[in-house]
Amino acid sequence: MSTQPDARTAAVSRTALVAGASGLVGSHVLRLLLAEPAYERVTAVVRRELPQRHPKLAQRVVDFDRLAELGDFPRVDDVFCCLGSTIRRAGSQEAFRRVDFTYVHELARVASRYRAARFLLVSSLGADPHSRVFYSRVKGEVEEAVRRVAFESVHVFRPSLLTGERAEHRLGERVGIVVAAIVSPLMIGPLRPYRAISAETVARAMIRVALKGQRGAHVYRSDEIARLGAR
Repeated sequence: MSTQPDARTAAVSRTALVAGASGLVGSHVLRLLLAEPAYERVTAVVRRELPQRHPKLAQRVVDFDRLAELGDFPRVDDVFCCLGSTIRRAGSQEAFRRVDFTYVHELARVASRYRAARFLLVSSLGADPHSRVFYSRVKGEVEEAVRRVAFESVHVFRPSLLTGERAEHRLGERVGIVVAAIVSPLMIGPLRPYRAISAETVARAMIRVALKGQRGAHVYRSDEIARLGAR
């Protein structure tokens, strides 16, 4: 399924890197990139090799704690960073911060050093470096850190509750998704950014934004993501 790049970029062969390709959004990003004619090569940076096989796909198994030591980081145009955890899954606030801040920031620094042009980051609704909520504060801090790295453009996506099939089952989120499906149609006006959004829609929006090639730093709310990623 093509993400329909505009006429200015359709003829340009692009290369991409995906971090977090086994996750909810990242798996959709990887699938759509492999199907997108504008990309000739896609590198997935992973902890463990993925089962996918595709002529355009290269996999790099790495230790994310040692990203800075990589001496042969792939040179790509676009970096899609879909890394992320929860405090519960990580096991502690320290472990969560290591994934959602340290790994993301280090990936951005290494990619910039190897001349990547664009960095596209999945963040979260409510991200704010001054938030009293630890999760939201870390998300806001990493957004700020990434924007200070030298890229042609940085694009931050702040989706609301994500829907889609996860590798692991989280009871709380499954209940939330059911509730969101009921109340989302009622969320209009200023409540629209809080509507649940599918992970595939977020992935599609990220690729479309990358292909537009817009320069500078940009932040997309969940309602904007839904519009950009509409079929």
